[in-house]
Amino acid sequence: MQTKKVWGVMLVGCGHIGKQHIEEIYYRDNIRMVACVDYNEETARLFSKRYSGGYNTQYGTDYKPFLNREDLDIVIIATYAETHLEIMRDCVNAGKHVLCEKPIAPTIAEAEQFCRIAKASSSKVLIAHILRHNQTYKKAAEMIRSGRLGDIRLIRMVQNHHIMNKERYMRLLEDCSPIVDCGVHYVDVIRWFTGLEVEDIRGMGGIVSRVVPPNTYDYGMITMKLSNGCTAYYEAGWTDTTASENLKEFVGTDGRIRIILSDYRHDHREEGDLIEYYDKLTETYTSINIKCKYKDMYAQICTLIDMIENDTEGFPTLEDAMAAFRIVLSCDEYIRNTLNLDQKSDDISLHYVGEKF
Repeated sequence: MQTKKVWGVMLVGCGHIGKQHIEEIYYRDNIRMVACVDYNEETARLFSKRYSGGYNTQYGTDYKPFLNREDLDIVIIATYAETHLEIMRDCVNAGKHVLCEKPIAPTIAEAEQFCRIAKASSSKVLIAHILRHNQTYKKAAEMIRSGRLGDIRLIRMVQNHHIMNKERYMRLLEDCSPIVDCGVHYVDVIRWFTGLEVEDIRGMGGIVSRVVPPNTYDYGMITMKLSNGCTAYYEAGWTDTTASENLKEFVGTDGRIRIILSDYRHDHREEGDLIEYYDKLTETYTSINIKCKYKDMYAQICTLIDMIENDTEGFPTLEDAMAAFRIVLSCDEYIRNTLNLDQKSDDISLHYVGEKF
């Protein structure tokens, strides 16, 4: 009988998203936490103690010494975007596989370099588009791709946060705007659900809160035209006065789907997420309840393991992750120009309003 492999994992970045990664995987039979790394040594120590899973999990402020360990297979990069390229390069050069948080990088040039290195390496690299591993979103994608809505005509998406942990969100704004940080997920969802390409974008943004980091904005909106003529928009803000909102609606010639997460349901929250489906042909509504984790980190790392074991492409592919990133960063660049903010990108090849991707 073949013994099931136990995968040695190192977490780099013990912040909010790092915690979400590790608390869903550390106790699994096929996972062994080798090390926890953070610039704050005490935080790394506490993570290694809490999430050891019965192993002697090490900790430190530098990931590089751990790359020499033979029992380390996978590195989860849960740091800010500006560090992703360097860490990923070091990991694959050491023969380690990588699960890297989005956004891929702060600029198109760095993201393209990231992808070139990943593709040329014998290691597997997966970008953490967590909604690809969410069962509710998978069901909605299946319904739309099978033609239940007819031709897609309108997509409406809103993801606004009423921030309470201001320190966390101000640091996030220094890294990237809400349009980029959250937008990569939902532009990817649009392309995944419909199989269509984004051919035209427009954008607007503003500063809502009294205080934000220099050269940043805390609210934005992308509008998109898809290759079949469908109109789509995505709105995102991290402010201390806007209401928290979550809208995901897909409208076609023959019907409509709306995804309502369990936390946003008015009733029957114990049933999980709700997919509300309207069939225009029969003028009937169908409620589909799905119990699932919103961020299924274990399913995500299992996708990476499948890539390693069976040489699969990944979900999403690097090409799909890059396509979503290019679109949102292009729109972010346009918004920054209209607001007269200093530019974060070092690229001159970005596409702006009205141009095809």
